[in-house]
Amino acid sequence: MTSPADLRQRHAELAAGPRPPRAREAAKLLATTEAALLASGALGDVTPLRPEWGALVGGFRALGRVMALTRNEHAVHERYGRFEDVSTGPGHILVLGPDIDLRMFPGRWAHAFALAGQRRSIQIFGADGEAVFKLYAGEETDRPAWARLVQEFAAMPDSAPPLAPVPAEPPAADGLVDAKALREDWLALKDTHDFFPLLRRHKASRRQAFRLAGEDLAMPLEPGAASALLEAASVSGTPIMCFVGNRGNIQIHTGPVAKLLRTGPWFNVLDPDFNLHLNEAGIAEAWRVVKPTEDGAVTSIELLDETGEVIALFFGARKPGQPELQAWREIVGDVAHRHALSPVVA
Repeated sequence: MTSPADLRQRHAELAAGPRPPRAREAAKLLATTEAALLASGALGDVTPLRPEWGALVGGFRALGRVMALTRNEHAVHERYGRFEDVSTGPGHILVLGPDIDLRMFPGRWAHAFALAGQRRSIQIFGADGEAVFKLYAGEETDRPAWARLVQEFAAMPDSAPPLAPVPAEPPAADGLVDAKALREDWLALKDTHDFFPLLRRHKASRRQAFRLAGEDLAMPLEPGAASALLEAASVSGTPIMCFVGNRGNIQIHTGPVAKLLRTGPWFNVLDPDFNLHLNEAGIAEAWRVVKPTEDGAVTSIELLDETGEVIALFFGARKPGQPELQAWREIVGDVAHRHALSPVVA
């Protein structure tokens, strides 16, 4: 079985190559988990942290400007700013503010580490060794406060992260769903937050619901709709909301997007406070989705991978009680018309 010492040696050999891989890719090449690679010390001096999740995240408020990173297999969401309002509730930690906006689910967290060095970070992982959330120090971060936080939560871990990758759970097979009842309940929605309970109530996956609801509510689009949407928002200056998450955290950017760059399969937003890296090759399905609310219809473009998992969600910037931006609705309408998979009558 691979040992921490063996991981350190094999990683050093990788790092000495002409193109040293990032930690996530290095873990794959070494047939281990990113959490185990970090815990081994292969990436630098590392301190295990106590899994007192609410207190730890609450401590981020003292750090000043940081970079919050949440990713899944096909999208990376990086947001710069300060932690402000942090609250905990049954099964969740809620972070609200103009900079950092998170919906965290600590029941899916298992391990946390602080990595020292030039690029200090605090990294949180699930029981499978997959990264859930990472926090990076920057030039404006309060370094003494960072050191105090790490010292306060430093502890011997209760358990080590898995050395071998945990096989991904296969997607659940679609069950029988009453399409008529699903559509009726969808049309009766009062809030976008009621959509997940609707799926759970009908025992439908997101992809299955999209396919059954009717094209007025969920229209299939070409994968290129995502970059077209971002390009249109950049040109017009229309503020958006971009959600990227995994099973342990969802991270949200609200605001405009400006600097866009395509590098191979990756479509990137490279703004001072927000970076998005979207692997278009991983987009199996894109959908224009309409959800009724008490404030009027709310329109989104939603990206799914080949297993039906969400890659990213895009909405127009809005708050509860406010109608959707007309500029956003026009952008989505135009993108849906140009990138529809089914014929659209002009």
